[in-house]
Amino acid sequence: MTHENKPANEEIFYDKLIEILRAKMERETPDLMQRDAHPKQHGLVKAYFTVEENLPKNLCHGVFIPGKKYDAWVRFSNQNAPVQADNKKDIRGAAIKLMNVPGEKLDIGDNNKTSQDFVTISTPVFVTHDVEEFFNLIKALVSGKLALIWHLMRHLRSFLNLLKSKKNYFSPLQTRYWSTTPYLLGPDQVVKYSLIPHAGILTKIPENPGENYLRENMKKQLAEQDYAFDFCVQLQKDPQKMPVEDPGKLWPEDLSPFIKAATLLIPQQSFDTPEQNTYGINMSFNPWHCLPAHKPIGGINRARRVIYFALSDFRHRKNHTPLFEPTDHSIPS
Repeated sequence: MTHENKPANEEIFYDKLIEILRAKMERETPDLMQRDAHPKQHGLVKAYFTVEENLPKNLCHGVFIPGKKYDAWVRFSNQNAPVQADNKKDIRGAAIKLMNVPGEKLDIGDNNKTSQDFVTISTPVFVTHDVEEFFNLIKALVSGKLALIWHLMRHLRSFLNLLKSKKNYFSPLQTRYWSTTPYLLGPDQVVKYSLIPHAGILTKIPENPGENYLRENMKKQLAEQDYAFDFCVQLQKDPQKMPVEDPGKLWPEDLSPFIKAATLLIPQQSFDTPEQNTYGINMSFNPWHCLPAHKPIGGINRARRVIYFALSDFRHRKNHTPLFEPTDHSIPS
């Protein structure tokens, strides 16, 4: 049982969000259209995603085939738009794309894609309760400082979630990430995901940080050694304490600890080239690029299916770049 409970008016806000976010994108980056969120890319890196050999049987669904290894890309980013310096507190992102995953996908544009995406950010909770509240937050955000303050005064939990989610980190490779929204795992289990760094979480800022110090620190680190994350799943144990339709509520780890499902290995590499940066900028990530066994659920995810596709298509058409899905680690020249 997924415990989804779709509000009757939810879909009204899909088109409203697409319209307001398209206008925001055109206003902020009229020349080269950037993402409406996570436009600042620290780097697109080559990676390998290896499923645990002794994975518990109840977790063996979809891509979680014990011992299976996938080639992957990971794009690290800052959420804020327009782009700002890395020493500003922000939500950070890590989007994972597994390649050559067989089977039909749930993507609205092309269900024959060979990618499986996992989209994660550096906070365990989403800022709003549902799609309507998210639309009202974005509307306030683009209407100016006074409108935003007034909105947040009337939505104190959103304000606190937003305040707690914006943090500084030393490196994208030493940041913890969460899916924040829930997903199916198999026919009836509900889970959330988390990426936990092997190198530990580091929140200090270097002295005299440059505007792009997160990229620079990641470049130095990956020039010297490999880095890795545990990719973990958290099973829903209590639908009231761990709701599907309210991603703004924290799922307590003491009630349901995260279980390691795979290792995300980012090998030593050089990634900061014009060609690879452009490749990452033009790449699209969508949680609905997935097998049915990993179906996104809940209102925010239902909205993402339509909105992510529409905004990605809009961005690529404006930039005259084709939508594509990679199949290997090569970079087009």
